Amino acid sequence: MTEPATNDYRALFDFDVSFLNGGGIQGQDFRLDIEGEEIDDAELAAHIVRELRLLMVGEVGIVNKRVIRERHKGTAVPTAPSGSEASNSRMLVDLSHVVEDGMTTYPGLPAPRISDFLSREQSRSRYEPGTEFQIGLIEMCSNTGTYLDTPFHRYADGHDLAMLPLERVADLEAVVVDVEGSTTRAIDLQAFLPYDVRNKAVLIRTGWSRHWGSESYFHNHPFLTEAAALHIVEQKAALVGIDSLNIDDTDTGTRPVHSILLAAGILLCEHLTNLDQLPTAGFRFSAVPVMVRGMGTFPVRAYASVESLID
Repeated sequence: MTEPATNDYRALFDFDVSFLNGGGIQGQDFRLDIEGEEIDDAELAAHIVRELRLLMVGEVGIVNKRVIRERHKGTAVPTAPSGSEASNSRMLVDLSHVVEDGMTTYPGLPAPRISDFLSREQSRSRYEPGTEFQIGLIEMCSNTGTYLDTPFHRYADGHDLAMLPLERVADLEAVVVDVEGSTTRAIDLQAFLPYDVRNKAVLIRTGWSRHWGSESYFHNHPFLTEAAALHIVEQKAALVGIDSLNIDDTDTGTRPVHSILLAAGILLCEHLTNLDQLPTAGFRFSAVPVMVRGMGTFPVRAYASVESLID
């Protein structure tokens, strides 16, 4: 009988997974291919979430763990069917809030003031009869509506909006991490384990945008944990967006998620909306700000381009 290769090891264990929106699953004598002869419980828990593609995971308990030598079973990778007669059609989904005069994006920040610099009535004295124009004037904080943060927002030596390459914010491959219905505000790293986020825009759907325009939007909002931010950096995401008031917990004066992601050059897009209209993957994301020197944040018209199949 052929002996297994020396590097073929499998973890044999029982597990108990609880979900943030209720319920759970258990497994007995579960076997998982691993590299090497040892694996700790935290790494094993991460493997379970990732390999089973579990979403909204709360806690993972590991018991009765042991490592055995056994040939790896491998994982089948599905391939796209050939000979399809379907054609692609692109759908654009707007992910931005409308900026309006007097609106509040974040408590304590000034509301935008929108007015005429030159009204149509005033313009009539400057042009020939029948010709008129309107030139608008807006005074606003850079953190207004749906906006993008660059490293300069947090770090004086970080690149600003004028130094932002267009390819960093336009037509990015993207995924949606859906945590709506979670019973906890904190979004931890387990939420991201089932997803391949490398070089992608990671859009976090919490459902909080339903409160936009109300007092409820400013209190008890969902946010990312420091551990989640470190995981996203390790996985080398390109951009992180969220449909909430802030990607950090605003109940404290620290902003670890901003600090960690922007230090790694990962851009942030806050106050998104309509993420429920997107698939989990298979779409592109764009959030392009004006090139302004000496400024790290600016409103964007964020949108997704979704390819749909038409028979």
